Amino acid sequence: SYRLTPGYMSITQTAGAKPTVVALGLESVGKSSLLAALSNRPPGSSALVGSTQHCQTYTGDGIKWLDTPGIVNHSDADTVIETIAAVAANDRVLLVLRAHHAVEELEHLLPLLKNQDVAIALTHRDRVLTSNSEGHTGTAIWSKRLGVPVQLLDARKPLVQELTDLRTAVDAARPITNARTETLPSFPALPTGRIRSFIIQALSFSPVSLLLLLGPALLAVTQANNLANKLYDPLMNRLQAPLAWLNELPSAWPALLAGDYGVVAMLPFLLLYALPTIVIFSSLLAVYKYTGLIDHLSYGLHSWLKPFGLGGRDLVRVVMGFGCNVPAIVATRSCSSCSRGACVSAISFGSACSYQLPATLAVFAASGYAWLGLVYLVILAISSLLYLRWTTPRSLRDENNRSLLPPLGNLQSPNCGVVVREIRQSMGDFFGIALPIFIAICVFAGLSQWFGALEALTHLCAPLMALFRLPPEAALAIVLGAVRKDGIAIGLLDSDWHALKVPMDQPLQILTVVYLAGVLLPCLVTMLTVAREMRPSFAFKMIARQASFAALFSLLIAWGGHFISLLFHT
Repeated sequence: SYRLTPGYMSITQTAGAKPTVVALGLESVGKSSLLAALSNRPPGSSALVGSTQHCQTYTGDGIKWLDTPGIVNHSDADTVIETIAAVAANDRVLLVLRAHHAVEELEHLLPLLKNQDVAIALTHRDRVLTSNSEGHTGTAIWSKRLGVPVQLLDARKPLVQELTDLRTAVDAARPITNARTETLPSFPALPTGRIRSFIIQALSFSPVSLLLLLGPALLAVTQANNLANKLYDPLMNRLQAPLAWLNELPSAWPALLAGDYGVVAMLPFLLLYALPTIVIFSSLLAVYKYTGLIDHLSYGLHSWLKPFGLGGRDLVRVVMGFGCNVPAIVATRSCSSCSRGACVSAISFGSACSYQLPATLAVFAASGYAWLGLVYLVILAISSLLYLRWTTPRSLRDENNRSLLPPLGNLQSPNCGVVVREIRQSMGDFFGIALPIFIAICVFAGLSQWFGALEALTHLCAPLMALFRLPPEAALAIVLGAVRKDGIAIGLLDSDWHALKVPMDQPLQILTVVYLAGVLLPCLVTMLTVAREMRPSFAFKMIARQASFAALFSLLIAWGGHFISLLFHT
């Protein structure tokens, strides 16, 4: 059942405004692509499952088209609540259904319609086993029995005449007079080929799903880091003269713009390490989601994730966090309200973002123990699963809870246009949300250094380092890692980023300090995003819980590894 929460802001239509048509449908039915074609505008979101996170407006031909987030069956996600509010506040609805699943989707969505004027668009014409004459006959029967206009088309590549007919259908929209879906003819889907059927069956095997999900992601990160390593020195050489001039400025300006944390000084890391990783991850996820592969991978891993309080749908957001935590946390709006907190916690704890992962690998490479990168990722994955197992509600781990399974569709070829739009959307989130906070944090860190606050905080934390078998100088990396995740490298590496400046010669110490600095606290950008997307009380509780478990796991790494090494030596 779907219901509105009290006091939820409704979307109203003012007198004299353009008529508003609300597009309603399940996820991935093609609403965004269809409304973009109707208004001759590029889509505001990609044709991917869960890409539309809030209502978006398209204006064209004197009509205001309202694109809503896709409905998820049996979900009370924020995106679903926003869609229901939009439908309830408007009188005209364009119901978008996939042709090969039209009858069952109509049954799910009928309860949301309360005497609104309705026109129906049946999309995915290219995926049904129906000729043009059969399609025309089928839609005519639908229209006659429901009492509303019905149009069959391909939302991704609609014909001009199909769009014209759909605009006419919207103008002739009427309330549904007969809600008996059992009398409606179906549009049979095209048969699945043998090779595609074999691939789908293989994807249901959890080890195969895990390999396909993490393998390309790991390859993407390593290649992005290799590219950044090659370009870092040439770019820094070009910045030497401007940085030297900035360091000569009076007052606090050198700390704000240059120094260790200044905006200009940190631009190479932002442009070379964070940005390429985000682009690669966005491209990879776009291909996975558009082809339908991500749904099958999530389905294959669902049984493995359930004991930890996550569902297959949540996994997409966690993987997205390895590019940037900010858009990943924003994307949890389409998660169920029951599991959204667990998904956000998983992103904050276990998704090593495009700042953290390159900095981590840089520290391991500079120390001469590059192989620690793989060990770190394994430990991060295991500790994240244990953290979720011990902190998620029992109801989320119930074997009978199947509501978070993703809907499975057919596999299809990737689309370059959709990949570009997905990258553009991720870049918009990064530059519109993360970059301003990044600049603010640079200013905060620079001023803190100029006033001596960082040094004071480092001295305060230094005695605690002995608990983790670390030298006192390692406290700086812990403090900076809580501000920005690239602070791990700033606190541990020398100015050339080619050697450690903290006296540590044991791999176990390096692994401990990197893990503790990376996981102890989410960076300030993530903290502010969680507080804004969820609520401040949730953010404070999550931070305290994460810090406690991160300290516990770090102690296990430091002392457990130490005792194991002693056993081997004896």
